[in-house]
Amino acid sequence: MGQTTSGQNFAASMVSQGHPAGQKPDDGVTWWCKILATTCCIVAGLTAMLTGLFRLLTFTPLCLVAGILLMLLGFGVILLEAPCCCQFLDFIQPISRFSERRSYWQKAFAYALPAFIPPILCFSVTTMCGSALLIASGVVYGLIALGKKADRDIMLSRARGDDVEMKETLITNEVTPVPANP
Repeated sequence: MGQTTSGQNFAASMVSQGHPAGQKPDDGVTWWCKILATTCCIVAGLTAMLTGLFRLLTFTPLCLVAGILLMLLGFGVILLEAPCCCQFLDFIQPISRFSERRSYWQKAFAYALPAFIPPILCFSVTTMCGSALLIASGVVYGLIALGKKADRDIMLSRARGDDVEMKETLITNEVTPVPANP
């Protein structure tokens, strides 16, 4: 009875820090923004798989490779963002946990950068549509990673140049030059 599993220890530590059991600490991103990013990724993944399927109807080897790659990228995004769509696969839970631990900028790079490859291989409307939506989902995660804007008053004071905190930091962080030995 006195022994607990690591999951129970984690839940107990989260509750002791003021978080209900099972919830992650607040990362400053609103709930609707997280839902928007997930929805954008799901739509992009489904569209990439569909356009990749259309791209397979070709006689050009590079377009065939681009279609297969587009389908794999779309499936990967769906796998990482919506594991509920792939519950029939046994290996989904570890992948889902891995995806949840990634930061927003890592997701942005993982979704946007590989999506540039299919249009380079075979430039067509179908590859552009699928890749553009994957890139857009990466951009959404990139914007989330940038964070929230400052308040209007803070932005105005920094634009005018009367930001006391920044000047104080610059003055205290100045390094005095060491005289050179003759």
